[in-house]
Amino acid sequence: MSRFFVFSITVLTSAFCLLPSAFQPALPGYEFSFPRDHGSHDDYKTEWWYYTGHLRTDKGHRYGFEVTFFRVGIVPPDGESQSRWDLRNLALAHFAITDVDRQRFRYAEKLNRASPFTASAASDFLDVFNEGWRATTLQDGSWHIVAFNGGQAVDLVMRSRKPPAIHGENGVSVKAEGVGYASHYYSMTRLEVTGTVNGQRCRGTAWMDHEFGSSKLREDQQGWDWFSIQFDNDSELMLYQIRQRDGKPDPASSGSLITSDGGVIHIRRDQMRIESIDRWHSSRSGATYPMGWRISVPTFGITVELQPVMRNQELITRSSTNVTYWEGAVDVTGSFGNNVVSGVGYVELTGYDRAFRAP
Repeated sequence: MSRFFVFSITVLTSAFCLLPSAFQPALPGYEFSFPRDHGSHDDYKTEWWYYTGHLRTDKGHRYGFEVTFFRVGIVPPDGESQSRWDLRNLALAHFAITDVDRQRFRYAEKLNRASPFTASAASDFLDVFNEGWRATTLQDGSWHIVAFNGGQAVDLVMRSRKPPAIHGENGVSVKAEGVGYASHYYSMTRLEVTGTVNGQRCRGTAWMDHEFGSSKLREDQQGWDWFSIQFDNDSELMLYQIRQRDGKPDPASSGSLITSDGGVIHIRRDQMRIESIDRWHSSRSGATYPMGWRISVPTFGITVELQPVMRNQELITRSSTNVTYWEGAVDVTGSFGNNVVSGVGYVELTGYDRAFRAP
């Protein structure tokens, strides 16, 4: 859910030796308003705009992609400021391409201080950039996404078939027991995509997560597994499982089922089952990840298997968020109710190299 970098990215701000500040916690009762909530929320310490998706070129070549923008607050908006060049926010970004047919995975990262010329985000609509990477709103309301690194590049236009899916209950997506251990979180779960990937014309589908909050992982929490699925029956499923240090799922774990007409149904931890099928060991990071999953939500008759399109889709981001995580494209098969379904998705895995702990 996409996600919880709010918990780990806090490490970056410790280098500035700041005292705790008055960033806004994510509290129940928040009411979303669009397009305003597509923009930045500087009252909250951490925020991200997360795009993942599946593309196929006119020649049939298949790709997965990730484009992510992060904002990390250093000084809250009501804090003392000397000039517009004060370090008030850090801006970070990740870009990854999965070349499915060639079984190649490439990624890049950026870290900048926020400013009008290096990296920033508008406050009342989607317009966020980090150097040449950008996600912005076009005149017709669609979104234009651009990211590139060497020979890897995406230039995509996204149009949503569904309204925003608000996750959680009463305006908050809970991550742990306690006041403020939550985020405001929504997704655009069915984005139709046209454009180019690596210079080739393409079409596809994408998923966008936007999340903002000010909390971090509790001491007994190790990391998380996050799943997004786009079924061929026009419904979608998002689940996140926060892992405790003993390996058990935290009771705060939950998810959402998005119906074909855009309705959102909250899924509690006790309604979902997630089982790993296999393992993959990274020789670069030393982490061992689950690899392949059986997921069931018996209340809705959902039983599916997720298989990665390739195993090595790991990002080691020492030059930006300092997070090692697996973010990969998956294929989905199984049943939904009494019907056979298939689909595509993305999976995010964190906390497998080490637990997240902000100093």
